[in-house]
Amino acid sequence: MARLEVRNLATIPALTLELRGGFSAFTGETGAGKSIIVDALGLLLGARANTDLIRTGEDALLVSGFWEKKSDEFSASRRVTTQGRGTARLDGEVVSVRELQEWATSHLTIHWQHSAVSLLTPANQRDLLDRQVAAESGAYRVAYRTWQEAAARLEALRTGERERARQLDLLTFQAREIAEIAPQPGEEEPLATDLTRLANLDTIAQGAAGALELLSDGEVSVTGLMAEAVRALNAGAKYDETSAGLQRDLREALDAVQAIVGELRGTAEDSAPDPEELARVEARLSALGKLRAKYGPTLEDVLAFQESVNAELAALERDEHDAGTLETDVNALKAAALAAGKALDAARTRTSGPLAASLLAVIRELGMPHARLEFRLSPLPTPVLSGISDVLLYFTANPGEDLAPLADVASGGELSRVMLAISTVLGADTPTVIFDEVDAGIGGSAALAVAAQLSGLAASRQVLVVTHLAQIAARADQHYKVEKHVEGGRTVSRVRLLNPQERLEEIARMMSGNTSDAALTHARELLSR
Repeated sequence: MARLEVRNLATIPALTLELRGGFSAFTGETGAGKSIIVDALGLLLGARANTDLIRTGEDALLVSGFWEKKSDEFSASRRVTTQGRGTARLDGEVVSVRELQEWATSHLTIHWQHSAVSLLTPANQRDLLDRQVAAESGAYRVAYRTWQEAAARLEALRTGERERARQLDLLTFQAREIAEIAPQPGEEEPLATDLTRLANLDTIAQGAAGALELLSDGEVSVTGLMAEAVRALNAGAKYDETSAGLQRDLREALDAVQAIVGELRGTAEDSAPDPEELARVEARLSALGKLRAKYGPTLEDVLAFQESVNAELAALERDEHDAGTLETDVNALKAAALAAGKALDAARTRTSGPLAASLLAVIRELGMPHARLEFRLSPLPTPVLSGISDVLLYFTANPGEDLAPLADVASGGELSRVMLAISTVLGADTPTVIFDEVDAGIGGSAALAVAAQLSGLAASRQVLVVTHLAQIAARADQHYKVEKHVEGGRTVSRVRLLNPQERLEEIARMMSGNTSDAALTHARELLSR
């Protein structure tokens, strides 16, 4: 992190803190607000936004972090209002707090003063070991989830067997009912027209016979009169072109009427009622109407319903098939998960010894020379997502005492030192690591050992440490002091980078509570180590 900007957070009205690489120490009098810096970074990590953190009289607080990568700068920020609302941003773009948290946890790690308590949970103890065997742990989790998903499906198939059979019967009946009628889109309208015609064939035949009588079959008919009119024009047509034209037109009209007479004769003779055809059309329309009433309202809806029924039937038939074969699959997946679990346990066993030795080397330097520590695996009655065995840290700080679960035997101070060892050995997963007074309860040679551990970690990481120990502050590459003042009747905390003389005086104050010549001499000795 290159820069931290804070606005209206607790006693800080405004702060722009330029940060450097390596080891930075933050010190100050008790109550000066050293941990406010950690609170600000915690907000970027998604910590709960307590409105009490907003400076009195202000509407909102804002924390922004800036990082530099090559020539580019990118940022993360979080704003919290007195109404409890908040806004998170990444490079100026609004994101959810969860997205901010996911991003920030790959850039920052905070080891709080109370973090040691988390060591008491078996899950966190197991995680310490599993971080070293991530491949085997990941492979087991995939195998376990695959097995569990298949087992859950098999159980669902078994539990729903009766319901599935009932559903199969219903869907089969519906599919058969529609398939037997086989409706076609748009067929009802022509059928309805046919039904109307068939129901009125007597009327149609009578009308055709009546027209036929007038046009052709009567004693006096239209065709007879028209034929006489054509003959009547014969004489005049020889001498008058107009009369000849009229005769031609009249002859054509006679031909047309005679054609109509032919069709009327066919209609009159062929329109006898056909009860069978009428019954067939009525039955078809009735069947289609029933389908629409049950699955409609339109035939298109009936056909869409048929498609969905067929799809459900196919799915249920697959379930029937799967129920018969899935049990074999589940057994095979269980065996694969157990094999992955055994591989995970083997990797844990291989890794636990060297990891415990690394942690123990640091713990012994931190004032517990007789401490012993080891990871122990104990088989679980049934596999769980974390493995087929549980993992616990066993510990003792005293010679001659048996190892026992860490949660049962470690005092608060011992737990803090174990946590610090873990922090320095395993806590460098991100480019920036912050320690908030995890050195509480440590002094003397143990404090020097802690300082050496933090300094070693800072060789590859940016390390920010809030501390009250002069031994730790003296090893820092940069030393910041947090000071509290009263300005304009309001309490204000300021943070400033100390120059060499100011740093000497701060180290002396931390060691002796004053800046006497003797205290300054001791501070010079500590800084020169």
